[in-house]
Amino acid sequence: MAPGIQNQVVSDTTLPAVIPESNQTPANNATELLFTLKNTVTLVTGGARGLGITLACAIAEAGGHVACVDILEQPLPEEWAGLEKIAKRSGLWCKYYQCDITNEPNVEQVFDEVKQETQRLNAPFRGTVACAGIQQKQPALEYPGSDYERIFRVNAVGAFLTAKYAARAMKATNVHGSIVMIASMSGNIANRGLDCSAYNSSKAAVQQMTRSLAQEWGQYGIRVNSLSPGYIRTAMTDALLQAEPELEKTWMAGALLGRLGAPEDFKAPVVFLLGSGSSFMTGADLRVDGGHCASA
Repeated sequence: MAPGIQNQVVSDTTLPAVIPESNQTPANNATELLFTLKNTVTLVTGGARGLGITLACAIAEAGGHVACVDILEQPLPEEWAGLEKIAKRSGLWCKYYQCDITNEPNVEQVFDEVKQETQRLNAPFRGTVACAGIQQKQPALEYPGSDYERIFRVNAVGAFLTAKYAARAMKATNVHGSIVMIASMSGNIANRGLDCSAYNSSKAAVQQMTRSLAQEWGQYGIRVNSLSPGYIRTAMTDALLQAEPELEKTWMAGALLGRLGAPEDFKAPVVFLLGSGSSFMTGADLRVDGGHCASA
């Protein structure tokens, strides 16, 4: 109960027939429609492989058109074929754009091109997932400043530029959109067995950036939230575990559900954050870590 009204007694006869906020919220809809992205366009950075392209598939499965952006010249063929299959089955558009998210003119150009596609598709640009990021394991005493700056440039500056041009596109068309920043549980903790101070710091920066941008852009109806995964079993983490197999024992010690995460574990959370079901959620961090932080 809100402060100051604990002792108030309100008669049923004084209540409005319809709560005004119920007429304002996009969540006042059938539950099945709260998780649809039908007739919308979403842009995903880091969308050439791994988590990024898995989230792009989730968007398409939820009925949305999707643009994938990455620094790689081409997406991984097998994973891209899977996205194309989903899109074709549902009559959806998907396209890959090569882009360095730390290069502001490059980012602006991609958003301009996607905006042109939205006009052709007659579907609003309503979502962005800033998923691109890099990791580096390095003891802090030996960490070159140039490498530290590179991690921040991709993980923090790149995420900011992505969010900036997404918000500009939404504001220009008066679209109440959703921006999802992929952070990490490492923004909340220091990972045991991993010397990665730059990565951890950059993801904490993404979480704070999320709150700051949400505060600025809420007036335009633009929501900004972060999604913080725990340990995910990907090609990158597999390579690390092969090089340092003792890490798996350390990671599993905090795995309350008895396993590491998979990219597919984040499909439902990202669709929720993009969709109208989360319409009253902004400036928040959704941590999906298999309980790791609870066990630390």
